[in-house]
Amino acid sequence: MFSGLGRLVVRFPWLVIGAWLIAIVAVVATAPKLTATTEQSDFLPSHYESVQAMELQQKAFPNSNTPAALIVFERSDGAPLTDQDAAVISSAATKLSDKHIKDVTAVQALPPSQTKVIGVVAVAMEKATDAAAKNQTDAVKALRDALKEQVSGTDLKAGVTGTAAQMLDQQDSSEKGLAIIGIATVVLILVLLLVIFRSPIIALLPIIVIGMVSALANGVIASASAAFDLKIDNSVQSLLVVVLFGVGTDYILFLMFRFRERLRAGEDPKTAMVSSVERVGEAITSAAAAVIIAFGALTLSTLGMFRSMGIALAIAVAVALLAGLTLVPAIVSLLGTKVFWPSKAWQTEPEGARFRAVGNALGKRPAVFAAVSGGVLLVLGVFALGFNPTFDLSSGSTSNAAESTVYGKELLKGMPAGSTQPSQVYLRAEQGTLNQGELDAFRTALTGVSGVGQVSSATLSKDSAVAEFQVTLADKPESDAALETVKGPLRDTAHASAPAGTTAVVGGMTSVFVDFQHAMNRDYMVVFPVAGILIMIVLALLLRSVVAPWYLMASVFLGFAATLGSAVLVFQRIQGEQGLIFQLPLIMYLFVVALGTDYNILMVARLREEAREGNDPHAAAALAVRHTGPTVAAAGVILAGTFASMMLAGNSVLSQMGFAISLGITIAAFVMAMFFTPAVTALVGRFAWWPGHGGDAEQPPVWDTEWSETDVVSGQSRH
Repeated sequence: MFSGLGRLVVRFPWLVIGAWLIAIVAVVATAPKLTATTEQSDFLPSHYESVQAMELQQKAFPNSNTPAALIVFERSDGAPLTDQDAAVISSAATKLSDKHIKDVTAVQALPPSQTKVIGVVAVAMEKATDAAAKNQTDAVKALRDALKEQVSGTDLKAGVTGTAAQMLDQQDSSEKGLAIIGIATVVLILVLLLVIFRSPIIALLPIIVIGMVSALANGVIASASAAFDLKIDNSVQSLLVVVLFGVGTDYILFLMFRFRERLRAGEDPKTAMVSSVERVGEAITSAAAAVIIAFGALTLSTLGMFRSMGIALAIAVAVALLAGLTLVPAIVSLLGTKVFWPSKAWQTEPEGARFRAVGNALGKRPAVFAAVSGGVLLVLGVFALGFNPTFDLSSGSTSNAAESTVYGKELLKGMPAGSTQPSQVYLRAEQGTLNQGELDAFRTALTGVSGVGQVSSATLSKDSAVAEFQVTLADKPESDAALETVKGPLRDTAHASAPAGTTAVVGGMTSVFVDFQHAMNRDYMVVFPVAGILIMIVLALLLRSVVAPWYLMASVFLGFAATLGSAVLVFQRIQGEQGLIFQLPLIMYLFVVALGTDYNILMVARLREEAREGNDPHAAAALAVRHTGPTVAAAGVILAGTFASMMLAGNSVLSQMGFAISLGITIAAFVMAMFFTPAVTALVGRFAWWPGHGGDAEQPPVWDTEWSETDVVSGQSRH
């Protein structure tokens, strides 16, 4: 199959390139715009209480005055507010209201805090109609501009925080982060490929090819999102950049390393490319299939954000694979050996002393290598037991210098921690209307809940059948304590205290996070094992073995635990952060399992190839490490580096994701694939390929013998 594909591409390279160009233009011209949402409730199924509360709010209170933004005033010298300052704040609220800023429905000064350190003005806005709507963020921009005029010439300073302001700052941070990630990724790939191949043509090849196909991938993803009503999270767009460039560059590297190897074996460029597609095609396709399956397993998630992420990333990998097997071979077959210009290093194999030494050492003492590498993974994996999820995505998705973050912290000086995002409790009469006695008794019950700071008086709907209570929690809305309050006593009290003939539901962002937590726990129990089983099937089909997939997946699971443990060690233990972003284990599992399996597949495919050529298990391991080690190392450095670029985005969400995924890929390449997998395969011996036939050699290995390039191609060792 892959031999035929290689011959077809090499025979008609211009036709292949033309087909790609036509497809790219057609998709880009017809695809809708890819938009992202920051509204977390968009990702939850309708049966969750937080979503039911939101639906009830939209029906009963379509023009709800729940503040979308809060203006925080304080003195520049940090002193308590004076009566004159309070008058200035009240006047500022009136003037801002008189400006009739578009989509701002109400501006009201709140009573001063007891400490008089801050003053607060609440701003209500028209609700966003959909994920792409910018009415609230545009209103915040106008509000911030108008606010400068109100504090100019006074002793006060002010800033806008709250949900709408946080959304605006998240979008700005996401755009800046995406630009930084894109630039850093491109520069990193260019530099590393220049160092590896010493050729500007090869260095530019992935940038040009992936830059072209990324437009097609984004178009297909946007069309799929529109067709299936998928909600794309902001972080997905950052991941798309690094997945396309990282994975795409890896596949190109796999191909180019084998192309160079076949040229050194004496084949002409076109024959060498056909041989490369034939020999590497199966491994690349199997590796991509593992990644696509892992991402595809996310469609089993109850959370829309993960379903859309899985489909988007699976499409990206599929496009990168197709380009790696067709577009890249077509371009390289036209260039021939000029692709290595001006370097001549492709003509002769370097000594490769390091990988030869590592391979020989591993072949002699595989048990030592297996024990040490496995021990490192186990030790790091122990720290994973301390993982604590955090839902602080609002501040985590922006820089600490963002206005909403700065004044969100200032707000806590004078108001309960939950003021930025109060929870809402809705009481609905099944028939008739609610009376004042029922409302007062219900409010009293809510006020007595531990962890609740304030409860507003009831706001009735037009038909008096639904009442809304604004509940300000004593803790930050995204904190563990706030989640425990909503999950336990607040929901329990609201449900139990609802008068006969009424029902109560708890809404708000904290309630959304509670439901997210429940959905995530369910997803861990479903997505993890399904992805693992499907990847094992891919490995079994590739290797024609039912033995090797077990220890290969065991190594990947060890790598996952070690990666999560390392993230806990760095962020929670060393940096002292409250926890790691709640979705990190699932995202990291998929990336480490899927992309980590890439390197395992590449290494074990070479192990099988060496075994089939007649080398015994120890010699096969030595040869595989020597000749596949440089490919795995180069691909691992590039892919880990592209994900590490996410740490430059300037917010903790992308920093944690970038660190964890890049570390996981490093562990997968340099611990699992380089040492653990070949060492365990050498120890298991020919049984690793059961019920297939490995073809182990009968002669004992000679470890001080040099293997030439021709020997590697033929699979025979010289003694």
